[in-house]
Amino acid sequence: MMKNFLAGSRVHYGWIVVVVTFITMLGAAGIRATPTVLILPLEHEFGWDRATISLAISINLILFGLCGPFAAAVMERVGMRATMAGALLLLAAAVGLTTQLSAAWQLVLLWGVLVGLGTGAMSGWIAATVSNRWFVARRGLVVGILTVANATGQLIFLPVLASLSTSAGWRMAVLLVAGCALLVIPLVVLFVRNYPEDMGLQAYGASGGVPGGKGAAPAQGPVAAALSTLRRGLGNRDFLLLAGTFFICGASTNGLIGTHLIPASHDHGIPEVTAASLLALIGVFDVAGTLVSGWLSDRFDSRKLLAWYYSLRGLSLLFLPYAFEAGLSPLAIFVVFYGLDWVATVPPTVRLASDLFGKQHAGRVYAWVLAAHQLGAAAIAYGAGSLRQWLGTYSASFVLSGLLCLLAGAMAMRIVRPAAASEGLAASGQ
Repeated sequence: MMKNFLAGSRVHYGWIVVVVTFITMLGAAGIRATPTVLILPLEHEFGWDRATISLAISINLILFGLCGPFAAAVMERVGMRATMAGALLLLAAAVGLTTQLSAAWQLVLLWGVLVGLGTGAMSGWIAATVSNRWFVARRGLVVGILTVANATGQLIFLPVLASLSTSAGWRMAVLLVAGCALLVIPLVVLFVRNYPEDMGLQAYGASGGVPGGKGAAPAQGPVAAALSTLRRGLGNRDFLLLAGTFFICGASTNGLIGTHLIPASHDHGIPEVTAASLLALIGVFDVAGTLVSGWLSDRFDSRKLLAWYYSLRGLSLLFLPYAFEAGLSPLAIFVVFYGLDWVATVPPTVRLASDLFGKQHAGRVYAWVLAAHQLGAAAIAYGAGSLRQWLGTYSASFVLSGLLCLLAGAMAMRIVRPAAASEGLAASGQ
Protein backbone atom coordinates (compact mmCIF):
# COMPACT_ATOMS: atom_id res chain seq x y z
CA MET A 1 0.00 0.00 0.00
CA MET A 2 2.68 2.49 1.02
CA LYS A 3 4.84 1.49 -1.96
CA ASN A 4 1.92 2.06 -4.34
CA PHE A 5 1.22 5.43 -2.76
CA LEU A 6 4.87 6.47 -3.17
CA ALA A 7 4.96 5.21 -6.74
CA GLY A 8 1.92 7.34 -7.59
CA SER A 9 3.07 10.47 -5.78
CA ARG A 10 4.55 13.54 -7.43
CA VAL A 11 7.97 12.64 -6.00
CA HIS A 12 9.90 10.50 -8.47
CA TYR A 13 10.44 7.04 -6.96
CA GLY A 14 14.16 7.37 -7.65
CA TRP A 15 14.35 9.83 -4.76
CA ILE A 16 12.69 7.24 -2.48
CA VAL A 17 15.41 4.77 -3.47
CA VAL A 18 18.02 7.44 -2.70
CA VAL A 19 16.54 8.10 0.77
CA VAL A 20 16.42 4.40 1.71
CA THR A 21 19.90 3.83 0.29
CA PHE A 22 21.15 6.83 2.27
CA ILE A 23 19.75 5.35 5.50
CA THR A 24 21.31 1.98 4.67
CA MET A 25 24.70 3.53 4.04
CA LEU A 26 24.29 5.54 7.23
CA GLY A 27 24.00 2.29 9.22
CA ALA A 28 27.00 0.81 7.41
CA ALA A 29 28.96 3.99 8.15
CA GLY A 30 28.28 3.50 11.86
CA ILE A 31 29.87 0.05 11.63
CA ARG A 32 32.85 1.37 9.65
CA ALA A 33 33.35 4.12 12.26
CA THR A 34 33.53 1.66 15.14
CA PRO A 35 37.15 0.37 14.85
CA THR A 36 38.70 3.76 15.61
CA VAL A 37 36.72 3.81 18.88
CA LEU A 38 37.78 0.22 19.73
CA ILE A 39 41.57 0.66 19.51
CA LEU A 40 42.14 2.11 22.97
CA PRO A 41 39.57 -0.07 24.87
CA LEU A 42 40.95 -3.26 23.30
CA GLU A 43 44.49 -2.18 24.20
CA HIS A 44 43.44 -1.65 27.80
CA GLU A 45 41.32 -4.80 28.24
CA PHE A 46 43.39 -7.40 26.39
CA GLY A 47 46.86 -5.86 26.33
CA TRP A 48 47.04 -6.13 22.53
CA ASP A 49 49.45 -3.65 20.95
CA ARG A 50 48.36 -1.11 18.36
CA ALA A 51 49.97 -3.00 15.48
CA THR A 52 47.93 -6.15 16.29
CA ILE A 53 44.64 -4.26 16.35
CA SER A 54 45.63 -2.32 13.23
CA LEU A 55 46.24 -5.63 11.43
CA ALA A 56 42.58 -6.64 11.92
CA ILE A 57 41.45 -3.22 10.70
CA SER A 58 43.79 -3.50 7.71
CA ILE A 59 42.33 -6.89 6.72
CA ASN A 60 38.86 -5.38 7.09
CA LEU A 61 39.78 -2.56 4.70
CA ILE A 62 41.35 -4.93 2.15
CA LEU A 63 38.29 -7.19 2.05
CA PHE A 64 36.00 -4.15 2.02
CA GLY A 65 37.69 -3.13 -1.21
CA LEU A 66 38.22 -6.51 -2.88
CA CYS A 67 34.70 -7.74 -2.15
CA GLY A 68 33.11 -4.73 -3.86
CA PRO A 69 33.65 -5.71 -7.53
CA PHE A 70 32.31 -9.24 -6.95
CA ALA A 71 29.39 -7.84 -4.96
CA ALA A 72 28.65 -5.48 -7.86
CA ALA A 73 28.54 -8.46 -10.22
CA VAL A 74 26.35 -10.44 -7.80
CA MET A 75 24.07 -7.41 -7.51
CA GLU A 76 23.60 -7.39 -11.28
CA ARG A 77 22.32 -10.96 -11.00
CA VAL A 78 20.25 -11.00 -7.79
CA GLY A 79 19.36 -7.30 -7.52
CA MET A 80 20.13 -4.38 -5.22
CA ARG A 81 17.55 -5.31 -2.60
CA ALA A 82 18.80 -8.88 -2.00
CA THR A 83 22.46 -7.81 -2.00
CA MET A 84 21.93 -4.98 0.48
CA ALA A 85 19.69 -6.99 2.83
CA GLY A 86 22.07 -9.97 2.84
CA ALA A 87 25.06 -7.75 3.58
CA LEU A 88 23.25 -6.04 6.48
CA LEU A 89 22.30 -9.40 7.98
CA LEU A 90 25.93 -10.61 7.81
CA LEU A 91 27.11 -7.37 9.41
CA ALA A 92 24.63 -7.55 12.28
CA ALA A 93 25.64 -11.15 13.07
CA ALA A 94 29.40 -10.57 12.82
CA VAL A 95 29.38 -7.32 14.80
CA GLY A 96 27.15 -8.86 17.49
CA LEU A 97 29.55 -11.80 17.91
CA THR A 98 32.41 -9.34 18.45
CA THR A 99 31.14 -8.87 22.01
CA GLN A 100 32.40 -12.40 22.78
CA LEU A 101 36.03 -11.65 21.90
CA SER A 102 38.73 -13.29 23.98
CA ALA A 103 41.68 -13.67 21.57
CA ALA A 104 43.29 -11.58 18.84
CA TRP A 105 42.56 -14.16 16.12
CA GLN A 106 38.83 -13.76 16.85
CA LEU A 107 39.14 -10.01 16.23
CA VAL A 108 40.83 -10.76 12.91
CA LEU A 109 38.13 -13.29 11.94
CA LEU A 110 35.06 -11.31 13.02
CA TRP A 111 36.04 -7.69 12.48
CA GLY A 112 38.72 -8.26 9.90
CA VAL A 113 37.16 -10.93 7.66
CA LEU A 114 33.38 -11.05 8.18
CA VAL A 115 32.74 -7.34 8.77
CA GLY A 116 35.13 -6.56 5.92
CA LEU A 117 33.13 -8.80 3.58
CA GLY A 118 29.81 -7.40 4.80
CA THR A 119 30.74 -3.75 4.35
CA GLY A 120 32.39 -4.54 1.02
CA ALA A 121 29.21 -6.20 -0.24
CA MET A 122 27.47 -2.82 -0.30
CA SER A 123 30.26 -0.39 -0.94
CA GLY A 124 31.38 1.09 -4.23
CA TRP A 125 28.61 -0.12 -6.51
CA ILE A 126 25.74 1.50 -4.59
CA ALA A 127 26.25 5.18 -5.40
CA ALA A 128 27.31 4.44 -8.97
CA THR A 129 24.45 2.00 -9.61
CA VAL A 130 21.65 4.06 -8.04
CA SER A 131 22.74 7.26 -9.79
CA ASN A 132 23.15 5.63 -13.22
CA ARG A 133 20.03 3.44 -13.13
CA TRP A 134 17.55 5.84 -11.59
CA PHE A 135 18.82 9.23 -12.83
CA VAL A 136 19.69 10.92 -16.10
CA ALA A 137 19.74 14.40 -14.57
CA ARG A 138 21.30 15.16 -11.16
CA ARG A 139 23.62 12.14 -11.16
CA GLY A 140 26.48 14.05 -9.55
CA LEU A 141 24.19 15.40 -6.85
CA VAL A 142 22.86 11.89 -6.12
CA VAL A 143 26.41 10.54 -5.78
CA GLY A 144 27.20 13.45 -3.46
CA ILE A 145 24.14 12.75 -1.31
CA LEU A 146 24.91 9.04 -0.99
CA THR A 147 28.58 9.72 -0.31
CA VAL A 148 27.60 12.14 2.45
CA ALA A 149 25.96 9.21 4.24
CA ASN A 150 29.41 8.12 5.37
CA ALA A 151 30.19 11.52 6.86
CA THR A 152 26.74 11.80 8.43
CA GLY A 153 27.10 8.34 9.94
CA GLN A 154 30.44 9.38 11.34
CA LEU A 155 28.89 12.57 12.72
CA ILE A 156 26.07 10.67 14.40
CA PHE A 157 27.84 7.54 15.59
CA LEU A 158 31.37 8.54 16.61
CA PRO A 159 30.60 10.77 19.63
CA VAL A 160 27.85 8.36 20.74
CA LEU A 161 30.09 5.30 20.39
CA ALA A 162 33.01 6.99 22.16
CA SER A 163 30.79 8.18 25.01
CA LEU A 164 29.03 4.80 25.31
CA SER A 165 32.36 2.98 25.23
CA THR A 166 33.65 5.17 28.05
CA SER A 167 30.53 5.00 30.21
CA ALA A 168 29.11 1.52 29.56
CA GLY A 169 31.97 -0.36 27.87
CA TRP A 170 32.91 -1.03 24.27
CA ARG A 171 30.58 -4.04 24.03
CA MET A 172 27.52 -1.81 24.40
CA ALA A 173 28.84 0.40 21.61
CA VAL A 174 29.24 -2.65 19.36
CA LEU A 175 25.72 -3.89 20.13
CA LEU A 176 24.31 -0.47 19.22
CA VAL A 177 25.67 -0.58 15.66
CA ALA A 178 24.64 -4.24 15.24
CA GLY A 179 21.07 -3.30 16.23
CA CYS A 180 21.05 -0.39 13.78
CA ALA A 181 22.04 -2.75 10.94
CA LEU A 182 19.10 -5.02 11.78
CA LEU A 183 16.65 -2.13 11.88
CA VAL A 184 17.53 -1.01 8.36
CA ILE A 185 16.80 -4.38 6.70
CA PRO A 186 12.96 -3.97 6.57
CA LEU A 187 13.32 -0.60 4.82
CA VAL A 188 15.51 -2.16 2.15
CA VAL A 189 13.10 -5.06 1.59
CA LEU A 190 10.05 -2.79 1.37
CA PHE A 191 11.30 0.07 -0.80
CA VAL A 192 14.45 -0.68 -2.79
CA ARG A 193 13.85 -1.61 -6.45
CA ASN A 194 16.41 -2.39 -9.15
CA TYR A 195 15.20 -0.27 -12.09
CA PRO A 196 12.68 2.50 -12.84
CA GLU A 197 10.91 0.02 -15.13
CA ASP A 198 10.11 -2.10 -12.07
CA MET A 199 7.85 0.75 -10.98
CA GLY A 200 6.58 1.55 -14.49
CA LEU A 201 8.77 4.66 -14.67
CA GLN A 202 11.62 6.19 -16.63
CA ALA A 203 14.80 7.39 -14.98
CA TYR A 204 14.57 10.85 -13.42
CA GLY A 205 15.26 13.47 -16.08
CA ALA A 206 14.88 11.06 -19.01
CA SER A 207 13.20 12.48 -22.08
CA GLY A 208 10.12 10.83 -23.55
CA GLY A 209 11.97 8.37 -25.75
CA VAL A 210 14.90 7.66 -23.44
CA PRO A 211 14.67 4.36 -21.58
CA GLY A 212 15.27 4.13 -17.88
CA GLY A 213 18.40 2.12 -18.35
CA LYS A 214 17.38 -1.47 -17.69
CA GLY A 215 19.95 -3.64 -19.42
CA ALA A 216 20.05 -7.26 -20.45
CA ALA A 217 20.83 -9.88 -17.84
CA PRO A 218 24.59 -10.37 -17.51
CA ALA A 219 25.90 -13.14 -19.75
CA GLN A 220 28.76 -14.03 -17.40
CA GLY A 221 28.70 -15.32 -13.85
CA PRO A 222 29.49 -12.83 -11.07
CA VAL A 223 33.11 -13.93 -10.56
CA ALA A 224 33.88 -14.05 -14.29
CA ALA A 225 32.22 -10.66 -14.84
CA ALA A 226 34.20 -9.03 -12.03
CA LEU A 227 37.52 -10.49 -13.17
CA SER A 228 36.79 -9.62 -16.79
CA THR A 229 36.24 -5.98 -15.81
CA LEU A 230 39.53 -5.97 -13.89
CA ARG A 231 41.47 -7.57 -16.74
CA ARG A 232 40.17 -5.00 -19.22
CA GLY A 233 40.74 -2.16 -16.80
CA LEU A 234 44.38 -3.11 -16.22
CA GLY A 235 44.98 -2.57 -19.93
CA ASN A 236 43.43 0.90 -19.83
CA ARG A 237 45.65 3.85 -18.86
CA ASP A 238 42.81 5.99 -17.55
CA PHE A 239 41.57 3.18 -15.32
CA LEU A 240 45.07 2.80 -13.84
CA LEU A 241 45.32 6.54 -13.20
CA LEU A 242 41.86 6.66 -11.63
CA ALA A 243 42.63 3.63 -9.45
CA GLY A 244 46.03 5.06 -8.51
CA THR A 245 44.58 8.36 -7.34
CA PHE A 246 41.94 6.52 -5.33
CA PHE A 247 44.63 4.31 -3.75
CA ILE A 248 46.15 7.52 -2.42
CA CYS A 249 42.69 8.74 -1.42
CA GLY A 250 42.29 5.71 0.84
CA ALA A 251 45.79 6.22 2.24
CA SER A 252 44.85 9.76 3.26
CA THR A 253 41.30 9.31 4.61
CA ASN A 254 39.72 6.27 6.29
CA GLY A 255 42.98 4.30 6.48
CA LEU A 256 44.87 7.11 8.20
CA ILE A 257 42.67 9.81 9.73
CA GLY A 258 39.58 7.60 10.09
CA THR A 259 41.59 4.88 11.87
CA HIS A 260 44.34 6.75 13.73
CA LEU A 261 43.15 10.29 14.53
CA ILE A 262 41.69 9.27 17.90
CA PRO A 263 44.79 7.34 19.12
CA ALA A 264 47.05 10.09 17.69
CA SER A 265 45.05 12.68 19.61
CA HIS A 266 45.35 10.54 22.74
CA ASP A 267 49.14 10.58 22.29
CA HIS A 268 48.96 14.38 22.55
CA GLY A 269 46.82 14.39 25.70
CA ILE A 270 43.44 14.89 24.04
CA PRO A 271 40.66 12.77 25.69
CA GLU A 272 39.06 10.04 23.59
CA VAL A 273 35.58 11.59 23.54
CA THR A 274 37.03 14.98 22.50
CA ALA A 275 39.05 13.29 19.75
CA ALA A 276 35.95 11.44 18.54
CA SER A 277 34.12 14.77 18.43
CA LEU A 278 36.91 16.22 16.28
CA LEU A 279 36.53 13.30 13.88
CA ALA A 280 32.78 13.83 13.85
CA LEU A 281 33.33 17.53 13.08
CA ILE A 282 35.33 16.46 10.04
CA GLY A 283 32.11 14.72 9.04
CA VAL A 284 30.13 17.94 9.52
CA PHE A 285 32.30 19.87 7.09
CA ASP A 286 32.48 16.88 4.76
CA VAL A 287 28.70 17.00 4.31
CA ALA A 288 28.99 20.49 2.83
CA GLY A 289 32.14 19.71 0.88
CA THR A 290 30.80 16.53 -0.71
CA LEU A 291 27.40 17.98 -1.65
CA VAL A 292 29.12 20.94 -3.30
CA SER A 293 31.50 18.52 -5.01
CA GLY A 294 28.56 16.57 -6.41
CA TRP A 295 27.05 19.80 -7.76
CA LEU A 296 30.40 20.84 -9.25
CA SER A 297 30.96 17.46 -10.91
CA ASP A 298 27.76 18.00 -12.93
CA ARG A 299 29.19 21.27 -14.26
CA PHE A 300 33.02 21.22 -14.39
CA ASP A 301 35.90 19.01 -15.53
CA SER A 302 36.15 16.24 -12.93
CA ARG A 303 39.89 15.88 -13.53
CA LYS A 304 40.52 19.46 -12.45
CA LEU A 305 38.29 19.03 -9.41
CA LEU A 306 40.31 15.97 -8.36
CA ALA A 307 43.59 17.83 -8.87
CA TRP A 308 42.41 20.62 -6.55
CA TYR A 309 40.97 18.26 -3.94
CA TYR A 310 44.06 16.07 -3.64
CA SER A 311 46.47 19.01 -3.59
CA LEU A 312 44.54 20.81 -0.85
CA ARG A 313 44.22 17.62 1.17
CA GLY A 314 47.96 17.07 0.88
CA LEU A 315 48.67 20.54 2.28
CA SER A 316 46.32 19.95 5.21
CA LEU A 317 48.03 16.65 6.12
CA LEU A 318 51.46 18.28 5.97
CA PHE A 319 50.07 20.85 8.43
CA LEU A 320 48.67 18.25 10.86
CA PRO A 321 51.87 17.40 12.84
CA TYR A 322 52.32 21.09 13.55
CA ALA A 323 48.64 21.40 14.54
CA PHE A 324 48.99 18.61 17.13
CA GLU A 325 51.99 20.34 18.71
CA ALA A 326 50.42 23.82 18.64
CA GLY A 327 47.13 23.00 20.42
CA LEU A 328 43.41 22.81 19.76
CA SER A 329 43.06 26.03 17.73
CA PRO A 330 45.37 24.94 14.89
CA LEU A 331 43.83 21.47 15.13
CA ALA A 332 40.41 23.04 14.60
CA ILE A 333 41.76 24.75 11.47
CA PHE A 334 42.87 21.34 10.20
CA VAL A 335 39.45 19.84 10.94
CA VAL A 336 37.66 22.51 8.88
CA PHE A 337 40.09 22.51 5.96
CA TYR A 338 40.53 18.75 5.79
CA GLY A 339 36.85 18.04 6.50
CA LEU A 340 35.67 19.97 3.43
CA ASP A 341 37.83 17.61 1.37
CA TRP A 342 37.27 14.32 3.25
CA VAL A 343 35.39 12.42 0.53
CA ALA A 344 34.80 15.24 -1.96
CA THR A 345 36.86 13.11 -4.38
CA VAL A 346 34.06 10.54 -4.72
CA PRO A 347 31.54 12.39 -6.98
CA PRO A 348 34.11 13.35 -9.65
CA THR A 349 35.66 9.86 -9.50
CA VAL A 350 32.27 8.21 -10.04
CA ARG A 351 31.53 10.70 -12.81
CA LEU A 352 34.79 9.86 -14.57
CA ALA A 353 34.15 6.12 -14.24
CA SER A 354 30.75 6.60 -15.89
CA ASP A 355 31.88 9.05 -18.58
CA LEU A 356 35.00 7.11 -19.56
CA PHE A 357 33.66 3.56 -19.43
CA GLY A 358 29.91 3.91 -19.94
CA LYS A 359 27.12 3.88 -17.36
CA GLN A 360 26.38 0.16 -17.85
CA HIS A 361 29.93 -0.60 -16.67
CA ALA A 362 30.16 2.17 -14.07
CA GLY A 363 29.16 0.04 -11.06
CA ARG A 364 31.79 -2.65 -11.64
CA VAL A 365 34.49 -0.23 -12.81
CA TYR A 366 34.02 2.02 -9.81
CA ALA A 367 33.96 -1.02 -7.50
CA TRP A 368 37.46 -1.94 -8.70
CA VAL A 369 38.59 1.69 -8.34
CA LEU A 370 37.23 1.60 -4.79
CA ALA A 371 39.14 -1.65 -4.23
CA ALA A 372 42.31 0.31 -4.94
CA HIS A 373 41.09 2.93 -2.44
CA GLN A 374 40.74 0.28 0.25
CA LEU A 375 44.13 -1.28 -0.51
CA GLY A 376 45.64 2.16 0.08
CA ALA A 377 43.61 2.50 3.26
CA ALA A 378 44.69 -0.95 4.48
CA ALA A 379 48.35 -0.25 3.77
CA ILE A 380 48.37 2.99 5.77
CA ALA A 381 46.15 1.61 8.55
CA TYR A 382 48.68 -1.13 9.30
CA GLY A 383 51.74 0.92 8.31
CA ALA A 384 50.84 3.90 10.49
CA GLY A 385 50.15 1.60 13.45
CA SER A 386 53.51 -0.11 12.96
CA LEU A 387 55.36 3.20 12.55
CA ARG A 388 53.70 4.43 15.74
CA GLN A 389 55.04 1.36 17.57
CA TRP A 390 58.51 1.96 16.13
CA LEU A 391 58.84 5.77 16.23
CA GLY A 392 56.38 6.59 18.99
CA THR A 393 54.58 9.13 16.77
CA TYR A 394 52.28 9.37 13.76
CA SER A 395 54.02 12.41 12.25
CA ALA A 396 55.93 10.47 9.57
CA SER A 397 52.69 8.83 8.40
CA PHE A 398 50.90 12.19 8.12
CA VAL A 399 53.75 13.73 6.10
CA LEU A 400 54.05 10.72 3.77
CA SER A 401 50.32 10.73 3.10
CA GLY A 402 50.36 14.47 2.42
CA LEU A 403 53.13 14.09 -0.17
CA LEU A 404 51.24 11.25 -1.85
CA CYS A 405 48.18 13.50 -2.15
CA LEU A 406 50.22 16.09 -4.04
CA LEU A 407 51.28 13.31 -6.42
CA ALA A 408 47.63 12.26 -6.86
CA GLY A 409 46.72 15.81 -7.88
CA ALA A 410 49.24 15.62 -10.71
CA MET A 411 48.04 12.13 -11.72
CA ALA A 412 44.43 13.29 -12.02
CA MET A 413 45.36 15.77 -14.75
CA ARG A 414 46.89 12.94 -16.80
CA ILE A 415 43.48 11.27 -17.24
CA VAL A 416 42.03 11.74 -20.74
CA ARG A 417 39.22 14.27 -20.96
CA PRO A 418 35.97 12.23 -21.10
CA ALA A 419 34.69 14.14 -24.14
CA ALA A 420 37.78 13.03 -26.08
CA ALA A 421 37.81 9.48 -24.74
CA SER A 422 36.40 6.42 -26.42
CA GLU A 423 33.21 4.86 -25.19
CA GLY A 424 35.39 3.01 -22.70
CA LEU A 425 35.73 -0.61 -21.90
CA ALA A 426 32.80 -1.67 -24.04
CA ALA A 427 33.57 0.24 -27.23
CA SER A 428 37.36 -0.13 -27.12
CA GLY A 429 37.24 -3.82 -26.47
CA GLN A 430 39.61 -3.27 -23.58
